[in-house]
Amino acid sequence: MCGIAGKLSLDGPVDRALVEAMCATIRHRGPDSHGAFTDDGVGLGVQRLRVIDLATGDQPIYNEDESVVIVLNGEIYNYRELREGLERRGHRFRTQGDTEVIVHLYEELGDRCVEPLRGMFAFALWDREARRLLLARDRIGKKPLFYAQDGATLWFASEPRAILADPQAPRGVDYDAIDCFLEFSYVPDPLSAFAGLQKLPPAHTMTWQGAPAEPRRYWKLDRSLPPETDDEREWPELIRDRLVEATRLRLRSDVPVGAFLSGGVDSSAIVAAMARTSAGRIRTFSIGFDVGEYDETHHARTVAEMYDTDHEEIRVEPRAVELLPRLVWHYGEPFADPSAVPSFYLAEATRRHVTVALSGDGGDESFAGYERYAVHDVAHRLRRLGRPGAALLAAVGSSDSGLRPRRAAAWLAAALRQPPAEQYRHTMANFKGDFRERLYEPELLAAVGGPRGATADRLFADALAGASAQSLTERLIELDVATYLPGDLLVKMDIASMANSLEVRSPLLDHVLMETAARLPLHASLRRGHSKGVLREAVRDWLPGSVLERPKMGFRVPVDEWLRGELRDLPADVLLDPRSTSRGLFRTAEVERLIADHRDRRTDNGLRIWALVQLELWFRTYVDAAHPAPLVLNAA
Repeated sequence: MCGIAGKLSLDGPVDRALVEAMCATIRHRGPDSHGAFTDDGVGLGVQRLRVIDLATGDQPIYNEDESVVIVLNGEIYNYRELREGLERRGHRFRTQGDTEVIVHLYEELGDRCVEPLRGMFAFALWDREARRLLLARDRIGKKPLFYAQDGATLWFASEPRAILADPQAPRGVDYDAIDCFLEFSYVPDPLSAFAGLQKLPPAHTMTWQGAPAEPRRYWKLDRSLPPETDDEREWPELIRDRLVEATRLRLRSDVPVGAFLSGGVDSSAIVAAMARTSAGRIRTFSIGFDVGEYDETHHARTVAEMYDTDHEEIRVEPRAVELLPRLVWHYGEPFADPSAVPSFYLAEATRRHVTVALSGDGGDESFAGYERYAVHDVAHRLRRLGRPGAALLAAVGSSDSGLRPRRAAAWLAAALRQPPAEQYRHTMANFKGDFRERLYEPELLAAVGGPRGATADRLFADALAGASAQSLTERLIELDVATYLPGDLLVKMDIASMANSLEVRSPLLDHVLMETAARLPLHASLRRGHSKGVLREAVRDWLPGSVLERPKMGFRVPVDEWLRGELRDLPADVLLDPRSTSRGLFRTAEVERLIADHRDRRTDNGLRIWALVQLELWFRTYVDAAHPAPLVLNAA
């Protein structure tokens, strides 16, 4: 696991000291070693976290005659199998690690070298003879890769801060990206909050040979294919076998490995699979809150006791004055998923004991785990009720109710009033069109194309149009795999973990397992409103009924209560400060109303306020400051 950065220029040499300075800004991603390669007009750099091949695996890595050089962020889990095949075909290896297989695959396959790889990765490969750069990102988007191009110069890096270390790199704010952030709480691919930077989308490669080529997709999850077997009784065993295989591959490490354990089905299944594939006692880590309805530690403890793991629980309190500036600095872009707070604390505590942790990320997208899938599926079936059905459901409850049945009824009512394609957007949006119209100053509203947001509209429509499934619910699952998963969930964990020099591996995001799950019909997972049916059956003999049958809780965070309790002064201190109001982006009266309505419990605006706070702190850290650095918030 590493951080990478580099620069290419047709106008002259690239200074090695600049490449090293770019890498120094992301040293936390790989504090164990650093390396750089410079040649005429090209510089590649890397910060390495040593996980596999501690002795000889430092980067950059070369092929036999050093005509191909690579820097890699990530892990190639099937490197041993790939190496065996390459050695049989005459390739000679200098290291015992995973990175070297890519340069030899490139010798054989060119840009298609990504296709045999099973892992998480973002890499930059320089072909010295062709003077050609290949950038690549893994299929699901576990590892990030930013790039910028200005005339005859190209920059790339794992985090935007590394690119901005070069004074010549483009700067500025992309307000379309900011608008997308306010709607979805993250900046979606390929946008960046910085006007001159972009993200290489997941499952894409891009080449640069004097000029950048358009990114090329090399893989896509296909839900239109038939199951591997027609016998439904064999599906749980098929999933179980894929899960065990994916877990076994991710236990390959020369440093200690542990696991995150929430007590939900996904993370519990990973721990159970580890117990079947690893030698020795497993280390597990859980996080809890003092707000009871958000705390799952007792469920995690049940699984830990069942498998006799060496278990540790971390309690989280809302110490935002201490943590928020660090989060903003590390995330590099506005990011408003509040579960980044416990994720950061969990990674920080876990790193004290292990260097690698397995997580349960990915189960919801492969096995229809989110409550909204069931809601939208029911809405689709109830659409024939028309206005009477919508009115009945609206009367059952309001969207601000904390009760799940009433909240689901409100979602259903809203969905029935909208075209099917708008259901996802209504469910996921933080600042919907009416909120943005009241909040934005007229100049900002015009700049982003109106209250719906022209760019958000286009990205949403493109992602939905690219779905392969026929049913609406399955198309929404594909939409999440293309947007929410890489844009929110994977960014959250990548930054939280790498900020603490911890590598996190996710067996349920193994692309072979995901392909197997995608070929199963929806009813294999979603049965009469209950999610993850086939996964639960696959691990039924591994886990207690109290874990298997409990409803999904997710990594929920009591942000509403935090902003009425310990953090009640934070919104006004940040958002009504002259530095914020003078930006001319938002109507001050509307910001005041959001804060007052939340404080006085008229409306739950916690997530909206959290997003605005994150945005303002990002402006102060990355736009106002000449050199980005963590802020110091006034604790008063």
